[in-house]
Amino acid sequence: MPIPPSFDYEAAVLACARGEQFALRALYEREARWLLGVALRIVRDRERAEDVLQEAFMQVWQHAHSYQPQLGSARGWLYTIVRHQALKAVRDPARLQVLEPEALTALSDQMASADSAAERELDAESLERCLQHLDEARRACVLHAFVDGYTHEQIAARLATPLGTVKSWIRRSLASLKECLV
Repeated sequence: MPIPPSFDYEAAVLACARGEQFALRALYEREARWLLGVALRIVRDRERAEDVLQEAFMQVWQHAHSYQPQLGSARGWLYTIVRHQALKAVRDPARLQVLEPEALTALSDQMASADSAAERELDAESLERCLQHLDEARRACVLHAFVDGYTHEQIAARLATPLGTVKSWIRRSLASLKECLV
């Protein structure tokens, strides 16, 4: 089932909160390969990254009701969940939640209907190439934010750069990366 380019992340998360499984599948189909890349960059092991992604989608399903649109975008909320799960996995590999068999089966069924594994595969070389096109300071901001999990304020302090500049660099760098990867 192809997803239209004007995908509404907020509506999908709110549908998950209502228990509509198709919405979780749509989110997975739309973002899994990119979210896997985020997890892979942090945990540096494909199997662990896949575990992190699975745990993150379970968190999305179980906690979609806690999403608050006024606090940020639904897509950003998804990426935050994956980043936090990956950072937890790095800090304490034993902390990955053991899933109940029924939950695991339900999630596996939903994921099986998603794009084939080849289509979900993140092209790490392309991402690395696109990151190399960013200047060093902007690349550092993006990596600190999305890999290390630093806040914008922490990045600004670490790089001795004004907060507004850091925010602009990250926003513009993400737009450049998106354009490069498409």
